[in-house]
Amino acid sequence: MDKLELEGKWNQVKGAFKQKYGEWFNDDEAYADGKLDEVIGKIQEKSGRTREQIEQEIRDWEV
Repeated sequence: MDKLELEGKWNQVKGAFKQKYGEWFNDDEAYADGKLDEVIGKIQEKSGRTREQIEQEIRDWEV
C-alpha cells in the first residue's frame, strides 16, 4: 500500500467519524464535511491522486 492509498483510507475513516459526530449532535455541517472527506478518500485510494489535486478538480467543476 502506497502513501496515497493510506491517506485515502485515513480520509475515509475521518469522514466516517465526522458523519457520526454530525448525527449525534445534529450538526449538518460536520456530517457534510464527513461525507466529502469520505468521497475524497475513496477517489484518492482508487486514483492515486493527492487530496489537493482532487479538491482542485472539484473546484474546477463549480460554475
